[in-house]
Amino acid sequence: MVKCSDLGNGMYQNPVLYGDYSDPDVISVREDYYMVSSSFCNSPALPLLHSKDLVNWKVVNYICKTIPGSRYRDPVHGCGVWAPSIRFHNGEFYVYFPMPDEGIFVSKAKDPYKEWSEPVCILEGSGYIDPCPFWDDDGKAYLVLAVAFSRCGQKSLLLLAPMSADGMSLLGDPFCIYDGNKTENETIEGPKLYKRNNYYYIFAPAGGVKVGHQVVLRSKGINGPYEYRIVLKQGNSSVNGPHQGAWVETVFGEHFFLHFQDVYAGGRIVHMQPLIWKEDWPVIGNPVEGETYGEPVLTYKKPKTSGTVSSAPDISNAESAAKAFSPDCDDTFNGPSLGLQWQWNANLNSSWYSFSGQGGLKLNAVYKEPDRPVCDVPNLLLQKWPAPEFCCSTVIDFSELKPGESAGIVTLGMTYAALYLTRLEDGTYSLNCLKGIQDYRKESIEKNTQKSYNQNTSVATEQTESVPFDNAAFQESAPELTFQIIVEIRSYKDYLDRLDYLGRQQWARHIPQEKITLQVFYKNEKEPITSFSIPATAGRWVGVKYGVFCCGKADVSNPGCALIKNVSVF
Repeated sequence: MVKCSDLGNGMYQNPVLYGDYSDPDVISVREDYYMVSSSFCNSPALPLLHSKDLVNWKVVNYICKTIPGSRYRDPVHGCGVWAPSIRFHNGEFYVYFPMPDEGIFVSKAKDPYKEWSEPVCILEGSGYIDPCPFWDDDGKAYLVLAVAFSRCGQKSLLLLAPMSADGMSLLGDPFCIYDGNKTENETIEGPKLYKRNNYYYIFAPAGGVKVGHQVVLRSKGINGPYEYRIVLKQGNSSVNGPHQGAWVETVFGEHFFLHFQDVYAGGRIVHMQPLIWKEDWPVIGNPVEGETYGEPVLTYKKPKTSGTVSSAPDISNAESAAKAFSPDCDDTFNGPSLGLQWQWNANLNSSWYSFSGQGGLKLNAVYKEPDRPVCDVPNLLLQKWPAPEFCCSTVIDFSELKPGESAGIVTLGMTYAALYLTRLEDGTYSLNCLKGIQDYRKESIEKNTQKSYNQNTSVATEQTESVPFDNAAFQESAPELTFQIIVEIRSYKDYLDRLDYLGRQQWARHIPQEKITLQVFYKNEKEPITSFSIPATAGRWVGVKYGVFCCGKADVSNPGCALIKNVSVF
């Protein structure tokens, strides 16, 4: 079932978002909270979430309708929009985001629920990531950022650059203010810059995404030198590698830290920790006696609220008053726009879909090259896992599908699968099961593509099998099928993630091992026509996504379509 963090008794349980909202940044604007997160190659890009209590969140907008650049007309897994930051300054919202192969971009809006400005690149070049703006008391502005080893061959460096007062350009080249190489803070990244009691603070994760810790750097001058403390560790908790996030101070004077935990196939889910200050240093989570750090909490009291309602156009008063709820999953496609839980596998082409006018989403049969693997089809319509275990049921009407066209469901990770119906030239249908694997290993790429290794290149291998299908039963019961994707935890496993700077093994413990089952039913039947399973494995720095698709074998001006009648998750 869909996971809800609010316990309904004034307490919450972690995670506050069981969804792949990686690299979260959060701000408070009076009694409203806004979160942004990574979106990689999916569009619309860069989700904006809203909450009244830091516990109950809902997606309310996207910063970018599409990812900048023609490159993203096709899926480029692991590329695109990485860890963003959000700030509210002089009556405007600013979001800064990196594209690690292109540079650092900024978009802004006076009303965060309406259209944001076209992104402007303020720093061109490969390897710059994780930007965060800062406006000082004297009006001067700065940008703190990190570097990606996969792009520029450097890592564990935090950089600072002076910025124009309007936040729309840099006034000088970035320079290093902290080097975490060959220390316990190796792979430091994701910096967030704040000021409190005349100290400059940089909150940043280090030690690795899955097995690392939270560091806070402190200095009396923005250029440094910075001293540091580790302020949050996994310790004896079950929350591995508490990673990148944001410090939030509420209008009631409470302090919290929101960060992500990488649970592999489920993605990078969001937790919230209490934060206290001791001698001008933060301690996050449950303080450990005799140490400078805390450990993650599993339950805690909710932040104080006044119960005021939100001005957000698509947030109900019940939700505004902090009634327990979770991001949307279900959809009946009543229009006039797609639900905000949906993203495409690449930049959207508006010709891919339309609404029927009577409920239901028409997915047009987009041309698919014969040798293009399903994982690289741009018009996959996807959403994130909503819980550790769940079932998604989707009803699809195939009556407007033309010969040579296919439609069905897909689950997408490094291992992926599809279950779909194809209309044949004689008007009958075939039912097909597809299993695939994406491979980013150097030896596989060089062997299968005859190209030198590229960090952004994958090789996909697929196997497709037709299964018995009763066309007469299908036609008699109306030309629709009910598909299901079921996610179940089958065991737990420990993973050796890396060696630290001293050569010590770093393990991620008790990671769920999920099984994904795809099955399909004739209308009103309780026994599946067919059912098969695959192991769940995360995608390229993202969790597994699931959804629907419709493809054709010919590039035609008047394609057929599949009608997605409804999607329900339980």
